[in-house]
Amino acid sequence: MKQWPLPDLVMNLTYSQAIEFDRSYAVNQRESLEFNGNLVTLKFKDRGRNDTRNPVTAKDSAVVSNIKFDSSRHSIDLKLPLNSGSKKSSSLTEYTVTVLLVDDQEMIGEAVRRMLASEKDIKFYYCNDPAQAINKALEVKPTVILQDLVMPEIDGLQLLRFFRANSLTRDIPMIVLSSKEEAELKAQAFSLGANDYVVKLPDKVELIARIRYHSKAYMHLLERNLAYQTMQDYLEKLEIEQKKSQELLLNILPEAIAERLKKEQGIIADEFAAVSVMFADIVGFTQLSASILPKQLVHLLNDIFSKFDELAEKHGLEKIKTIGDSYMVVAGLPNPRDDHGDAIAEMAIDMQAAIAKYREELGLNLSIRIGIHSGPVVAGIIGTKKFIYDLWGDTVNTASRMESHGIPDGIQITEATYLLIEDKYEFEKRGLISVKGKGQMAAYLLKGRFEIDL
Repeated sequence: MKQWPLPDLVMNLTYSQAIEFDRSYAVNQRESLEFNGNLVTLKFKDRGRNDTRNPVTAKDSAVVSNIKFDSSRHSIDLKLPLNSGSKKSSSLTEYTVTVLLVDDQEMIGEAVRRMLASEKDIKFYYCNDPAQAINKALEVKPTVILQDLVMPEIDGLQLLRFFRANSLTRDIPMIVLSSKEEAELKAQAFSLGANDYVVKLPDKVELIARIRYHSKAYMHLLERNLAYQTMQDYLEKLEIEQKKSQELLLNILPEAIAERLKKEQGIIADEFAAVSVMFADIVGFTQLSASILPKQLVHLLNDIFSKFDELAEKHGLEKIKTIGDSYMVVAGLPNPRDDHGDAIAEMAIDMQAAIAKYREELGLNLSIRIGIHSGPVVAGIIGTKKFIYDLWGDTVNTASRMESHGIPDGIQITEATYLLIEDKYEFEKRGLISVKGKGQMAAYLLKGRFEIDL
């Protein structure tokens, strides 16, 4: 259907400017035009000619005889510009203009009801008991409240104070109704939170305009509050997720390294001149795996390593990784400490005790073999996926050899570590042992702490 701009059409056919169009199309084939989705029937005064091909000029008069609103197909929003082709959706449509009138005179309530009866989009509620006004407001959730100032049971200004003191009603627009038009009374009402002041009864058009104005402002406020609360809820959830991510990251990396990883791109590598590295292997675990279910085996290993994790945290050590049934931990990084030898020795003794307890309580033939060496290392993160904080250097290799060349239920250490802690613990000297890739090395077995006689 061809669209004709109605204002231009009426003007061009009404005034002296001539327009020409195909009359056979415009009149014979079309008796109506569509304007903004509504049918407009046009009547032309024929000049008496039968030749439908002759153009129509300004001498022909055209009038809009009837505007048909087909409600089954069309709806008109009178607030839209005339040339608007479609109605834009608004979240304001989620709210309904709702009026609550608080007035002890029922004839006033009936008068206002009749004023608003033709406004199909406005809901009206009436409360003639001011003592129940706030409860009624909480029930109907008005977008504007009309309140009388002179009522027998309660002073209107006092009721206004009550509305503004209640957190659930303090933002609702208040239009004060009064038979008095006194400047001092108006000023007092506004000072207590009134949004408007109307001498009753106002003109219907004026009252409806004020109701719509204040309701629209309040609905915008509700929308802003909802948007703000939605944003706050989102930020709270985001903060929770960030904490979860942080906790997960700290389960993988030392805190200092995690913070650097957030800021730095590429390789992270640091040299540490003095640390103590430990490898621990659970002896008998391979044989145990053949006699129990895989799921039971994993649960047992998880229990043991979780206990080791607790001990590492207790002694301020940094767990590096687990490899099968082996556990690697280091003292002295990423935060250097002078007592790294003591800390690793305490960890080793406690790990021995933990395995002994598992062996006794579960009746399992388990033991632990531990190897320790002290010296310089390089620590850091390499690669781009599945980050792990790892160690490199001869100190790491030597500690691993101390474990693999050790004995069950033994804590074997190198001379470098022995020299750091010799005056605080009991040792058994093993002498020189042949170490793969290292040749002959002096080794010691850490037997326990010195007992202090009290």
